[in-house]
Amino acid sequence: GVREELISRERSYCQELQKSGVWPHIWRCAGQYSNLSVFDVPDNDELHRVLWNLPLFPYMTVSVTPLAAHPSALTAR
Repeated sequence: GVREELISRERSYCQELQKSGVWPHIWRCAGQYSNLSVFDVPDNDELHRVLWNLPLFPYMTVSVTPLAAHPSALTAR
């Protein structure tokens, strides 16, 4: 049905972005139909484009928190 087709398109898009390095981290929030994701994009406009192209975006509630490198991190970007 329609739901299965949307979920399939979402999975394909997500995997494509992971393979390209745009979506390096995705975790399931235990006990919820939600996730926590990290996107590696050059700017807010690109993040907007990536999110708006998610097939399930019209049905999502999205909260965005921009991150910056921490000076005490052992790994540098």
